[in-house]
Amino acid sequence: MKKNITTKEFINNSIGEWKSIRSTHTLAFQEFENTNSNLLISHIDIKSKEISDLIKELRCEHEPSFAIKISWDSTSEWTTENETEQSQTILIFMPKDNYSGIILKNKGYVELIPTFSKYFLDESNHLIIKSDYKSTISEEKIWFLSKHVRSRYSVIKNKDNHGILQTSHATEIRKIFT
Repeated sequence: MKKNITTKEFINNSIGEWKSIRSTHTLAFQEFENTNSNLLISHIDIKSKEISDLIKELRCEHEPSFAIKISWDSTSEWTTENETEQSQTILIFMPKDNYSGIILKNKGYVELIPTFSKYFLDESNHLIIKSDYKSTISEEKIWFLSKHVRSRYSVIKNKDNHGILQTSHATEIRKIFT
């Protein structure tokens, strides 16, 4: 991975199908959960009705640059046999520059409400996403370990006292088709 990639390049490198193995630690209840997921990250036409409707709904005045959809099906060790959860989220990127800006999401990572998040690429090409919700704050860090392996770490804090509620770490492996 070359140094100082742009956000657009980072996202383009993320497009594809991924197998995700995630462990989540809920500190308040001292619980641990393992989840296996199949992810599909794909581009969405910025001029699509889906995107324009979301921008209108949230009365967004920023100029969108590009958008992606992340779809997944996941199985947790807490669910019964063969029970999977399926969902998706849309992320619309509105850059301030090549390395930072705002993401409009149709639903958040923590609270399932439409939200704005701030993002930036740090000096190590880690994509940092910070979200402010009604009662929580989340910070995600995503980076490439190699072309086909990503790592994702998140922290969820209580908005009132900044106490850490949950942490998670995922390793995502690109599905390569031959």
